[in-house]
Amino acid sequence: MTAPASPSLPTSPPHSCPVTTTVAVIGGKWKAVAIYHLLGGPRRFSDLQRRMPGVTQRMLTLQLRELEADGLVHREVYPQVPPKVEYSLTPLGLTLEPIVRAMLAWGAAYRERDTQSGQSDPDA
Repeated sequence: MTAPASPSLPTSPPHSCPVTTTVAVIGGKWKAVAIYHLLGGPRRFSDLQRRMPGVTQRMLTLQLRELEADGLVHREVYPQVPPKVEYSLTPLGLTLEPIVRAMLAWGAAYRERDTQSGQSDPDA
């Protein structure tokens, strides 16, 4: 016998929650960081990688491919030698700017709180 569902818990699938959808699309260690750097305009892969210390080439490639598949990033390949590839935000990707800016402000405030309380910063 199963217990009745709690009236305070949602009974719909977890992907019906807009926050779950957002986290599924931009979640992960590097996606939001890549979006942040692309807010400044088109960037080449090597430029993104240089701006994101710690990301491996493979992980950045995977994250950019996922963002491209979700319609947030456009990959432009220029027909020249040597090959030139640039990544930019699509119009849909640009709609994430307020979210990324809010994350930036929240992260700065959180770091400040840690500094004032004497806790160490894991990114320092």
